[in-house]
Amino acid sequence: MTLKLGTRRSLMAMTQSGLVADALTARTGRAVELVGVTTEGDVSKAHLAQMGGTGVFVNRLRERLLSGEIDFAVHSLKDLPTGPAEGIVLAAVPARDDPRDALCGPAKLADLRPGARVGTGSPRRVAQLRAIRHDLDVVPIRGNADTRLRKVTDGEVDAVVLAYAGLNRIGRLEAVSEIFEPDQMLPAPGQGALAVECRADRDDLIELLATLDHAPTRAAVTAERTLLATLEAGCSAPVGAYAAWEEQIVHLTGVVVGYDGERQIRLSESGSPDDSERLGRDLAVRMLAEGADQLMGESTS
Repeated sequence: MTLKLGTRRSLMAMTQSGLVADALTARTGRAVELVGVTTEGDVSKAHLAQMGGTGVFVNRLRERLLSGEIDFAVHSLKDLPTGPAEGIVLAAVPARDDPRDALCGPAKLADLRPGARVGTGSPRRVAQLRAIRHDLDVVPIRGNADTRLRKVTDGEVDAVVLAYAGLNRIGRLEAVSEIFEPDQMLPAPGQGALAVECRADRDDLIELLATLDHAPTRAAVTAERTLLATLEAGCSAPVGAYAAWEEQIVHLTGVVVGYDGERQIRLSESGSPDDSERLGRDLAVRMLAEGADQLMGESTS
């Protein structure tokens, strides 16, 4: 029987869901049909924080899962709320793509004109851009990757910042003028990774989807998302996190940046992949002790 995979309708979402579908068919022989679903985040022109955060991109898909209209769903992991969803399980986290952020424009950030207009819909990127160059005019934008890139070619902004992995998936790497290393701009927790969800009572499907799971990626994003959850931060808070692997050790770095870019708390912690939740929790506690909650409060007020 053909499995129904629910996905947002954007080019990027359909492309990454297609990659997951192809991988599942290759590993298990099961046919997969993509089912497009329009979410609140796709139709509203409001900014994420005004709509209630990251759940706006996943809630409609989860409703379809629970009703049985689709068998499983694929999300960008950074869009997934950190709290548990009743009746739904994170069945697989495939191997992560490049987690870094990319500048798309005519030049590198350092070479843009004084007071250049740089577009992004992410408070995390806003704060870190301002930390790098205080003179930038960082402007809020929404829309899919092609829409945002068009704002550069149309002259509405001088450059935009997007996830490198997404640009790679839709074949738009020619637009990239600079890739930000994590020491310049920490990515969003889970950036570059995908989340595969299904109903918690579908043991057969959970076993099938487990063939897609990549243990190192799951451990890394678990550390990052636990840090985010412990900070009690969401998409409206300028929080970056990245867990890197080195010889079976996970090195987690987190940052909270004031919205004006003037102040930041950046700390790191290392530990075993088996302790990824504790690693994220411990680092968040250290950051809170340094005043991360006050900095986030200033940034979102």
